[in-house]
Amino acid sequence: MKTLKSITFACILLIASVGSSQSKEDQRIIDDAINAKAMLIKTNAGIEGYFKNASGYAIFPNVGKGGLIVGGASGNGVVYENGVAIGMTELKKLNIGLQAGGQAITEVIFFETDAALQDFKMGNYEFSAELSAVALESGKALNANYNDGVVVYAMPKAGLMADASVGGQKFSFHPFK
Repeated sequence: MKTLKSITFACILLIASVGSSQSKEDQRIIDDAINAKAMLIKTNAGIEGYFKNASGYAIFPNVGKGGLIVGGASGNGVVYENGVAIGMTELKKLNIGLQAGGQAITEVIFFETDAALQDFKMGNYEFSAELSAVALESGKALNANYNDGVVVYAMPKAGLMADASVGGQKFSFHPFK
């Protein structure tokens, strides 16, 4: 009986510690997203209008990408609706083509309409190869238009990558409880 109680207690502690570590990781990503948004606005004044006028947006503060012929990218982010954080998201990308190197970027996806944001929140959202990110360079004005209610911006943080490839991005959404 003591053994059963000990095992039960150990399981409860394990579940509690896993839950709290996930929460700490989410909070770190949220903090990084807040800092990334401030940095984007500071270095690219034109982007502030997108943050103010979009129905929602997803910020991926730290996306790692790399490849040599076959490449990929991965990152975690935060989804905002009307400026309020509503959940976490994951980005996965696979592509093939002329590419070499590795790079860290910040990526922001703006949703022009409630319908575009709702499509994203339904989960398992994918961008086709035709939709690409607009590369931000510090101090450059923005002039991209929404495509099917979505516009994507990417700002390099570190590394160097040459890329002329075809692929797609897949996202998942996990609302806050």
